[in-house]
Amino acid sequence: MITSIATDMDGTLLNGNMEVSEENRAAMKKAQELGIEVIVATGRSYKEARFALEGTGIECPIIAVNGAEVRDAKGEIVQFTAIEDDLAYDLYRRLKDVGVYFEVYTNQATYTDDAEKAVELLIDIVLSAHPDANVEDIRERAKLRIEHGLAKQVNDYEEIIRDTSQHIYKFFVFSTDRQLLQRAADRLDGIGGIAVSSSGNENLEITNDQAQKGITLEDYLTSKGLSLEDALAVGDNYNDLSMLERVGYSYAMGNADANIKKAARFETSRNEESGVARAIEDALERSAVK
Repeated sequence: MITSIATDMDGTLLNGNMEVSEENRAAMKKAQELGIEVIVATGRSYKEARFALEGTGIECPIIAVNGAEVRDAKGEIVQFTAIEDDLAYDLYRRLKDVGVYFEVYTNQATYTDDAEKAVELLIDIVLSAHPDANVEDIRERAKLRIEHGLAKQVNDYEEIIRDTSQHIYKFFVFSTDRQLLQRAADRLDGIGGIAVSSSGNENLEITNDQAQKGITLEDYLTSKGLSLEDALAVGDNYNDLSMLERVGYSYAMGNADANIKKAARFETSRNEESGVARAIEDALERSAVK
């Protein structure tokens, strides 16, 4: 029997309008009514994840920032894994030297030094899953990141990096220039203590090497006395691999990259077709006859 469900957000739980479909919402609520632990596991900050869930009635634990932070259904931090201070400063200097755009995620906020690029970053993530989507419609929704304070504008990151009251969770690197993005990746190559993944065609996500969705999900389920073998995970991109590789019921979205589909045991529908709901229904049937 399935005892827990972990779902990614962008390209998975959310459709092209960055909304949870009624089918997905109903399936998650039904699972909760059956006593199944439902968890959202996302690269977004907690605030951005809750913003996307607003109005759905879904109250659940959230594994945020790729596993760097875990909050319970009430929004209280129950666990966090930050990048060490000296390492964070080193990463900051390397990215700064390359000249690539990046955002800084901390325990207090998500920071950008270029509001326009902050919007473009979210557009890229959405277009990775919805290449045919209307860019201007997405742009209007993406602007809400700034308008609602989900990403705060600063002039210089150095003060944030030097502030010991802020724990650095993630550096989110973005560029439409593939060569520049590769130079950034090359500057990170071989550095110990970090994990580098991606959630879109033109980004890199840098966290503590223990701040990965799969590692954090495993720790969380263990703390609840729940088994990975009876866990369902759904995702579409490379930052989902670590959890897809660990659970008994792993589902790749129909819109996922071919490598993600190979890593998962099963494939579900696209996110525009409420693939999360289809995965939940399928997994419940499979586990019932196990």
